[in-house]
Amino acid sequence: MRGHGVLDGRPTAAVPPLGGFSFGVLMIEVRRLLRNRRTLLFTIGMPVMFFLLFGLNKSYAGLRAGHGNVAAFIMISMALYGAVLSTTGGGAVVSLERAAGWSRQLRVTPLTPAAHIATKMLAAMVLGFIAVAAVFAAGLITHKPVMSGSLWVASGLAVWGGSLLFTACGLCLGYLLPSENVMQVMSFVLVFFAFGGGLFIPLSQFPPIVQTLAHYTPLYGLNQLVHWPLMGGALHASWLANAAVWLLLFAGGASWLFRRDTARV
Repeated sequence: MRGHGVLDGRPTAAVPPLGGFSFGVLMIEVRRLLRNRRTLLFTIGMPVMFFLLFGLNKSYAGLRAGHGNVAAFIMISMALYGAVLSTTGGGAVVSLERAAGWSRQLRVTPLTPAAHIATKMLAAMVLGFIAVAAVFAAGLITHKPVMSGSLWVASGLAVWGGSLLFTACGLCLGYLLPSENVMQVMSFVLVFFAFGGGLFIPLSQFPPIVQTLAHYTPLYGLNQLVHWPLMGGALHASWLANAAVWLLLFAGGASWLFRRDTARV
């Protein structure tokens, strides 16, 4: 543990282990997110509804998709959409904390930006897990998605783990935008990313220039990666690079914006 010091003429508190990260605080953050019923309805109910609308389409019956069927492909897509909505929304709640002055209060604590960002991201990931579980449960109940048990597990874990990228995205937006605008902007950004990443409409349906630009959007690599266990084929390094670069950009941006926000006098 580092001792007390002086920074810009002000005494600084000792930095605790793990930068101040606390499992108790993490549990409080999780409970706070789960108490918001409107958020749960939007981030969990909507993806399940979309799966029931499109995944159970009789015209898809019997159509194959890699190692499964089209219903399985749509289920994975909707689970990803739900996880993205959940984790981005869970991260963006920091905008409300900023409006209430909580972020300014963190300035006088020994909490490091990395520990604060990690707490927010892990709490949002719990919400993302519930969204993925809800869509996959709908798939199990309807018996329409067809794929092996190992693919259910691999696809679910890929979707949930990959949604970490959009937890960082939500934090970045939450620290960048005022609380009265963050949800509207977030909704527009996510719809843009979803179409740009080929989540709703296959990229093959777009003009060549759009297909090329889509490869550089945040959801493109992640969308390809979560469907790879089902579809099979080659695992392209560009998919991993896309997801990794955007994760670093969003997480780095959130950390920098947190430092800037808490440094204001």
